[in-house]
Amino acid sequence: MKALISPNELIADINGNVGCRVAQVDALGFEVAQPLFWTGCPDDCVADQWYYIEQQVLPLPQPLEIIEEITE
Repeated sequence: MKALISPNELIADINGNVGCRVAQVDALGFEVAQPLFWTGCPDDCVADQWYYIEQQVLPLPQPLEIIEEITE
């Protein structure tokens, strides 16, 4: 699989790390205009849920769900 990286669209994760948006995922990729580029990615990569950081395509860390326990 290949991830289309948009280096003009920066994404910050919940830890404050900044990477580039994964705009699209495709089996082969296709010709794109600069500055967009394709890079290899895991088969389970999903556009807008993963990002390109430190020359890797990684899932965006999700915020922890806060559950408030109500006691009476």
